[in-house]
Amino acid sequence: MERVRDVSELPKAHLHLHFTGSMRPATLLELADKYGVRLPEALTDALTRGESPKLRATDERGWFRFQRLYDAARSCLQQPEDIQRLVREAAEEDIRDGSGWLEIQVDPTSYAPRLGGLIPALEIILDAVETASRETELGMRVLVAANRMKHPLDARTLARLAVRYADLGVVGFGLSNDERRGMARDFDRAFHIAREGGLLSAPHGGELTGPASVRDCLDDLDAHRIGHGVRAAEDPRLLKRLADRGVTCEVCPASNVALGVYAKPEDVPLRTLFEAGVPMALGADDPLLFGSRLAAQYEIARRYHGFSDEELAELARQSVRASAAPEETKKRLLADVDDWLVRPAVRSARTADTA
Repeated sequence: MERVRDVSELPKAHLHLHFTGSMRPATLLELADKYGVRLPEALTDALTRGESPKLRATDERGWFRFQRLYDAARSCLQQPEDIQRLVREAAEEDIRDGSGWLEIQVDPTSYAPRLGGLIPALEIILDAVETASRETELGMRVLVAANRMKHPLDARTLARLAVRYADLGVVGFGLSNDERRGMARDFDRAFHIAREGGLLSAPHGGELTGPASVRDCLDDLDAHRIGHGVRAAEDPRLLKRLADRGVTCEVCPASNVALGVYAKPEDVPLRTLFEAGVPMALGADDPLLFGSRLAAQYEIARRYHGFSDEELAELARQSVRASAAPEETKKRLLADVDDWLVRPAVRSARTADTA
């Protein structure tokens, strides 16, 4: 029987976690009851059974259904104290999974109508992150993300706002939602503003569409990191380009399977990217809807792709290196990864829980 180390104790950075999607199921159900929000039955039925809803987003109808569930959950965040609770609980969950640094992604325009406007919404979120970070001692920052389903001018407004708060907790600028809509180059000006303001460029790409989406993120948005990026595995030249430039792909294995990008966990091309030298940062994406958090992504790498403890440690190092954490934090976490590797292996991979 193989003896391995507990991945929930492996120090790591979490770079791909969406704001509403980080919510605990019990918290969502409680807030929905508090505000009288009628959640879709597909969501409530699954969550009350302790399961995740059945999703498939490889066609527009499926993506619309996924977005409907996400929007319903977001509508339950109505007061500053709800934001504070979500952030605090997200931090607690990450600490439980071994995270030493968390960058949580949010589009503040989605919360602005209930929180007094765009600037108050972002300030409430940043204050909640600062408070949770101080109280839990987990390093936390924010990545502001534009919505590619909206007009590029909206993205420019968000980019300017993100830069304005670059010294107050914002470290990056992203682009999310259905990558089949809106060309990356339409948002090049927004990303130029963000990069000039010192923010990381971290758009989504290479999930629902193929390698061309990843190339667009590199060519048009000068990406430092790419949200997902797994479809780059279909193009060896693109893999080499990512590896040569050191562009990190924020890979979310459970999410890829839940949304139908790949049929089974073993189909996610983790090994292909890893052996091509493409840096990866495993992420949970939306645990509320996909049913698994950060440590479970490392368990998937171990169980379905045969990653050894040494290789899992290297994945953790890659996540830390790609983060916006201060250098002293990176050094500490990298040293902690080395310490994890010298601990005795104590449990069998056959009993590892990937849920």
